[in-house]
Amino acid sequence: MKWLRRLLAVLLAIVVLATVALYVADPVVATRMLSMPFGGAMGPVVPVPGRAGPGLPLAGPDARTIDGAALEAAVAYGAETGSHALLVWQGDALQLEHYYPGFGAGTRTPTQSMHKSVVALLYGAAIRDGFIGSVDDAVGKYLPEWRDDPRGQVTLRQLLQQASGIGYPRTNYLNPAGDFLQIMMGGNLEQKLLAQPAEQPPDTQFDYHNVNVGLLGIVLERAVGRPYAEYLSSALWQPIGADDATVTLDSDVHRTPRTYCCLDATARSWLRLGLLHLNDGASDGVQVLPREWMAEVVTPSRHNPGYGYLTWLGTRYQRERRYNHKSPVAAFQSEPFAAPDVRFFDGFGGQRVYVVPSHRLVIVRTGALAMDWDDARLPNLIIAGLRPAPAGR
Repeated sequence: MKWLRRLLAVLLAIVVLATVALYVADPVVATRMLSMPFGGAMGPVVPVPGRAGPGLPLAGPDARTIDGAALEAAVAYGAETGSHALLVWQGDALQLEHYYPGFGAGTRTPTQSMHKSVVALLYGAAIRDGFIGSVDDAVGKYLPEWRDDPRGQVTLRQLLQQASGIGYPRTNYLNPAGDFLQIMMGGNLEQKLLAQPAEQPPDTQFDYHNVNVGLLGIVLERAVGRPYAEYLSSALWQPIGADDATVTLDSDVHRTPRTYCCLDATARSWLRLGLLHLNDGASDGVQVLPREWMAEVVTPSRHNPGYGYLTWLGTRYQRERRYNHKSPVAAFQSEPFAAPDVRFFDGFGGQRVYVVPSHRLVIVRTGALAMDWDDARLPNLIIAGLRPAPAGR
C-alpha cells in the first residue's frame, strides 16, 4: 500500500502545483475557474428587473392541441438530457409547462449563448429609440479607439451576422493569461475585445464567436449612455412582462457586460421572448419592437443562410452544424426540421428556444449541458403530435 500512498501524494502535489500556477498566472481567472463547479459565476452579477406580465394560459387536458403521447415523449427526452424546464406553447396557450425534480418556475438557469439572440432584439430597440442610426453604421462611429483603424470600417450588420473578419482566440482552458480565458472569465473584457486583430476582410466569411457579440455590447452601452442591464430591463424585459433576471459583468471595476453569454433567466422569460418572435415584435397587443426589425433578424445572411442577426435559422439541413473554422465543436441534428420556418436561440449544451411561426409553436428547454443534444428531436416530436384543428376554425 506504500506505493499507492506515494502515488496519491504525487498526484496531490501535481494538483496543488497546477492550482498555484493558475493562480499566479491570473488570480481572477483562476478563482473563477475553480469556483464554477460549485456554482460560482464568471464575474459579479447585476439585476435585470422584470415586471409581472399578463398571464400565460395553460391549456386543460381537453383543450390541448398536441397529442399526449408526443408531450410525454418530449418530457422523457428532457429527462434523458438533464433538463431543468420544458415549456411548449402552441396556438394561444401553454400546452406543457414541466419542471424536473429540484427546479421550478422561479429557477434561473445559465443558458450560455442564448443571450446573443437577445442582443439582436435589443438592437432593434436601440435603433427605434434613436441611439443607433443603422445596422450599416461603421463600428468606428461608436468606438473612437477604432475610428482611424481599418477595423472601424466593420459595420454593425457584419457583427450581427457574425461576418466581421475580426479575429478571435482558439479554445484554450490551460492558459489563464491567454485571450480565450481572459475573454470568457477575465476582469477587463473591453480591453481584450478591442485588442483583437482583423484576420480577414469583413463580409467574406461566417465565423460565429464571442468577440463579435462582446463588441456589440460595448457599442450598445456607449450609444445608449446607460448600463446595459438597465436598458435591457426598460426597453425589452419589462415591456414583455419577463421575470427578474441577471447579467454577468467582467468585474466591479470595469463593469463590462458579458453579452455573449451569462443572462440567467427563468424558462417563462425565454418563452416570452419566443412569443415576441411569434407575434412579430408584439406582446399582449403592444408593439414592443418594430415588425420590420423582427423580419430583419430572421433574414438569412449572405455567408450563412442558416443565420440571421445572432439567431439561427432552420433554412437548410446540416447534420453537423459547425460554429466557426477554428473549433471542432458542432451542433448535431439527426434529420431535417419538420417545418421550413424554424428559428431558434442556441445556447451551448442544448439550451434552446425554438420558434415555428407556421405552427404557432414555441418550445423552451433549459438545463444541464447536454453534449449529445439533437436539434431535431423536440421540434419534430411536437410538430408530429399536433392535432388537426376542429372543423370551422
